[in-house]
Amino acid sequence: MVSLEIAPDAVVTLRFMPPYEPQDERAYLDALHAIGQREEPYTLLTIFGGGRALSQAGEREQALWFKATRERVSRSCRACAIVRPDASEKTAEVFRRLWPFPIIAEPEEAAGRAFLLGHYSRTFS
Repeated sequence: MVSLEIAPDAVVTLRFMPPYEPQDERAYLDALHAIGQREEPYTLLTIFGGGRALSQAGEREQALWFKATRERVSRSCRACAIVRPDASEKTAEVFRRLWPFPIIAEPEEAAGRAFLLGHYSRTFS
């Protein structure tokens, strides 16, 4: 299951969770596209259930998305929390090489949300 929610407080939440369905990869990539189009300031919460990998074509499309949207996401996103069962500091370090804003990786959604709350005021400045 993939969902993309944009809350009134400008927290953009992307979930990619079980139960997985055949259309999830396309839904995930479409959600990335929507995020990459945002011009308004936001914080990003990504929540992954683990266990599901993208196809080779999906990995390529995702990599192209990172490259194509790097400037816009760097300009609009104020902070990112990556939530997944195997999250670690190493996970966060990989994404910090891509983007200049604060990034954490945590196994618990509450920790990710708390981190983003600390960056809330910067979203609207």
